[in-house]
Amino acid sequence: MADLERRLAALEGAHRAGPRLDESDFWALNGLKKQLSELDAADGGVLYTGSVRLPTGEPYAWQMAALTEGLLEEDWTAASESFAALGHPVRLRLLREILGGRRTAAELAELDEIGTTGQIYHHLRQLTGTGWLHTTGRGRYEVPPSRVVPLLVAVATARPQ
Repeated sequence: MADLERRLAALEGAHRAGPRLDESDFWALNGLKKQLSELDAADGGVLYTGSVRLPTGEPYAWQMAALTEGLLEEDWTAASESFAALGHPVRLRLLREILGGRRTAAELAELDEIGTTGQIYHHLRQLTGTGWLHTTGRGRYEVPPSRVVPLLVAVATARPQ
């Protein structure tokens, strides 16, 4: 019984933490460290990257790196509106649905627990105003290509560890 409990605890831990990685799996981190070394960036930096195919079949690839020094010197309050736009459960649901292929307010209004058409437009304006969405004409919305991977990174980093 103790062996079964130990194995179950290990499985639950792996589920929460994601798959276990060994040193060879840190190729992106090792590449970043090499670049930072060549730049003589002693304070380090961060890198996020992704290669994504949405349920609609659209492929996106994105990579962004920033030096620690620059990030720590920036005015972080400038990011507050962008974070606030993501801080509402309905807006996050709208973004997920738009990435999944529902692109018009009419399609979004068909969803349960999203609110009235007026409320949906309010949320879409908030997301558009902060750059998480843009309109593509004829009442269609999409997450801009340069925001798809960063949005997924933001969601991934906000999940419980």
